[in-house]
Amino acid sequence: QVQLVESGGGSVQAGGSLRLSCAASGYIFGSGCMGWFRQAPGKERERVANTYTSTATTYYASSVKGRFTISQDNAKNTMYLQMNSVEPEDTAMYYCAAGSVCGAGRWNYRYWGQGTQVTVS
Repeated sequence: QVQLVESGGGSVQAGGSLRLSCAASGYIFGSGCMGWFRQAPGKERERVANTYTSTATTYYASSVKGRFTISQDNAKNTMYLQMNSVEPEDTAMYYCAAGSVCGAGRWNYRYWGQGTQVTVS
């Protein structure tokens, strides 16, 4: 069975750095895209960044451009989100997702992790 597991969340001071990991297990059929979403209380889940798994072509939300970097280690079936210069507004539950294409909507992603909390103070 396919499973995505996030890790690396925690509390960090504003201006600090954090690296999130997403480990994939099982066969993710047709998952040409992997990405990161986040959701703060009372807000909709929003796309933070994603990457086409074969080409490493990336997308970043305007709010995180220049601060966050998405990357992948194909040998380890692991995706990362390097978060630098974090801001209080980055506080949210961060979710790893895999889908067929790198779209903005949740419906583009078939598989989801359980989420990892990031708190910036």
